Amino acid sequence: MPGLKNYTASSSPFAKRIVGCFLLMFFVVLVAKADHITGGEMFYTAVPGNNGTIQYNVTLKLFMRCNSGREFNNPAVVSIFDRATNTRVSNVDVSLTSQKTISLSDAGPCVTNPPVVCYVIGTYEFVVLLEPSLGGYLLSSQVNFRISGIANLEQGYRNIGATYTAEIPGTSLVANAPLNNGALFTGSDLVVVCAKNRFAYSFAASDGDGDELRYSFCYAYVSGATSFNNNSVPPPEPPYASVPYDAAFSGFSPLGKDVVINSKTGLITGTAPSTGVYVVTVCVEEIRNGMVIATQRKDLQITIASCDIAAAILPLEYQLCRDSKTLQLANISLNSLIKTQHWEILSSAGTTIFKTTGNNIPYTFADTGLYTIKLIINKGQVCTDSAASLARVYPGFRPSFNYAGLCFRRPTVFSNNSTTLYGTIGSYKWNFGDVIIDSDTSLATNPSYTYISTGSKLAVMTAYNTNGCIDTAVRIIPVFEKPPLKMAFQDTLICISDSVTLLANGNGNVQWAPLQSIVNSTTSQPTVFPNTSRWYNATLNDQGCINIDSVYVRVTDRVNLITMADTIICQGDTLQLKVLSDGLNYSWTPASNFINPFTANPIAITNSTTLYQVTANIGSCIAKKQLRVLTAPYPYVNAGADTMLCFNTKGQLNGSTNGSSFKWSPSIYVSNSNILNPAVFPSKNTGFALTAYDNKGCPKPGIDSILVMVLPNINAFAGNDTSIILGQDLQLNATGGTNYVWSPNGGLSAPNIFNPIARFGEPIPGIRYQVSVYNQAGCVDTASFFLKVFSTLPTVFVPSAFTPNNDGKNDLLRPIGAGIKSLEDFSVYNRWGRLVFSTRQNTKGWDGTISGIPQGTGTFIWSIKAIDYLGNVYNKQGTVVLLR
Repeated sequence: MPGLKNYTASSSPFAKRIVGCFLLMFFVVLVAKADHITGGEMFYTAVPGNNGTIQYNVTLKLFMRCNSGREFNNPAVVSIFDRATNTRVSNVDVSLTSQKTISLSDAGPCVTNPPVVCYVIGTYEFVVLLEPSLGGYLLSSQVNFRISGIANLEQGYRNIGATYTAEIPGTSLVANAPLNNGALFTGSDLVVVCAKNRFAYSFAASDGDGDELRYSFCYAYVSGATSFNNNSVPPPEPPYASVPYDAAFSGFSPLGKDVVINSKTGLITGTAPSTGVYVVTVCVEEIRNGMVIATQRKDLQITIASCDIAAAILPLEYQLCRDSKTLQLANISLNSLIKTQHWEILSSAGTTIFKTTGNNIPYTFADTGLYTIKLIINKGQVCTDSAASLARVYPGFRPSFNYAGLCFRRPTVFSNNSTTLYGTIGSYKWNFGDVIIDSDTSLATNPSYTYISTGSKLAVMTAYNTNGCIDTAVRIIPVFEKPPLKMAFQDTLICISDSVTLLANGNGNVQWAPLQSIVNSTTSQPTVFPNTSRWYNATLNDQGCINIDSVYVRVTDRVNLITMADTIICQGDTLQLKVLSDGLNYSWTPASNFINPFTANPIAITNSTTLYQVTANIGSCIAKKQLRVLTAPYPYVNAGADTMLCFNTKGQLNGSTNGSSFKWSPSIYVSNSNILNPAVFPSKNTGFALTAYDNKGCPKPGIDSILVMVLPNINAFAGNDTSIILGQDLQLNATGGTNYVWSPNGGLSAPNIFNPIARFGEPIPGIRYQVSVYNQAGCVDTASFFLKVFSTLPTVFVPSAFTPNNDGKNDLLRPIGAGIKSLEDFSVYNRWGRLVFSTRQNTKGWDGTISGIPQGTGTFIWSIKAIDYLGNVYNKQGTVVLLR
């Protein structure tokens, strides 16, 4: 077996010592630590080596999305397989040679909303020496995962890998074939494709040997490895399986039926499918002396974006052949980059008969004929494009047809009623819509067709006239096993002295039997008057296709009528009255009490005891009956008036009733639900219902309800502890309610408002003010604060020492202001001048830590800046001792 020589990794003795005639393939495998691989390809050139070997200069390219956050493996695994036996020859490491980014951020001025197309290309370039072989070699690579959510693959699959290949032919195909240079794809890797727009994308290649090249779509390969774990691993042996395509796509049609590839040029053209990422694989065959000697592959995930291209797009042909000579001049493309549209209409002689600009312009032709419609967009500008189409103007062409015979396996005859005002109708093409066979067509003018299956058939007739007009007529043909026969009723009841008209609807002739007591027996609506019950049969004949159905006429000499028993209901309620009867019509009195007095079981509204009468009839046979409905009032119930409760307090319900039994609900908040005045203790607004029953005849309860509103907690607040100096007014400010009472009231401007002013003529070592806060229901809560009145000038007191040992005493170094309006700054520094604490809030102080670390015993410096109650600036510094 031929082997691999002079590569950078350790050579395989097995590969060196075997020279033979087996078909051999060289297999290169790369595993990338990425799930963003978007394509790959491999190619090579060959030059004579030493000692009869051939030197192959191989390039492996992998494509990855930009900014994926992933990396190409470095190094990658290269494997060599014997193609004839698919056995592994050797593995070798290949280093990443280069990495570059290519992008297409500017799709040109004629594309709106273009995507940014950007790839990172990883290139592996390496040299291998191979001995000549009869079979040749195969170059291949695999990666762990393609990108997720590929549109033309089955969506249930995720993390599908990829395998890339290139072939080296052997001497069994053509002499000295190992010197072959592989086909090299030369088309740009960057393209913008807009969904539902026309596009072209080149997969063209060049061949250094001048071989003929033939292109085709082919199946993309999955990777053979089952697990990578972000490490390069050798691949399994070939062959390799196809990726799982979605049902609407395949390897030979990766972009749908509207996109094709030119086998001679490799140019992909067509109308793009919907937005998404599509895997597209192109194979190029190298043909020498009429033989395919090698196949190279390129695999790329193409992004189809929701962009649009400025273009002139017209229908292939306008046909004004039915009713109108008016044409709407409209560009199919509505791209916002289309600034101008120039239209021109030419006669069959090439003479311009109309010019206009704009879009959606109506034009009415003066005469019939064949015309040319031309459109140029953005004339003289950057995004210019043009299109042309034919217009056939021959109105009065109306395809039409009728049909007769709808029976399964019997001929349906089609009669052509098509007309044309200009020219003649030259030919027809029929499709009868029998979808289970292919021969349900005809070219006859008035064909007949025997359907071999039942159901609704879509029959389409296409007519062609001599002016080139083509139009269709469509009918839905219902095909039955029997001709449809619909009876108005299957059973009826008549009085012995009456008659009845029967009804059978169907397309064809109807014959009724038997002929006793019947008139008009050969019509669809005979009249019968039997004196005993009897079956009548209707036979429908539609061109020899028969259907039969029957109706049973029952005859009686009386009406059976039984009413429900007399009953009692609650006053003002509704009641459904019921009878057992074979009557056909009913009438109840008094009619004003009923929602519908002409049914067997009407709804009655009864406010007082009432005697009802029902009349039932079958034609001239009549029966009457009566029933009595008594009424009883609902039990009287009064749950009382709605009330309010203070937060977290109890209340009392006070109900009344004439019922014999009663109950409050919900019972969870009620002390005793079976008494009229229970205590209640709801935690929130709650509705309570009192339900009562009596034994006076009304079986339903009387119900009344009240709402107990629970007021929220008052949350009284009097203010924070504070200090002032003699002569300084203190504005108190309580919150939480609607009414306030302060105590003691000494020194206050008013004791019963929320914001009195406190004034003092002498110092006070301490006084605690308490405020009682009331809400709108009289609920009360209290709060207090402590006040000191100093005889000094405005000042801030700072202790000379503090002990932050968490014993609740003197744990914080905190300033206390007297006559101070606001504290601008209180800062503490260590002996080296480092700021260890700063605040502008009176209530905050230093806890003796720096960055959460307790400080040891020592002296610290503090400084204060404040504004006194007169608006003057107050500054002071001092020292404090921290004691542990």
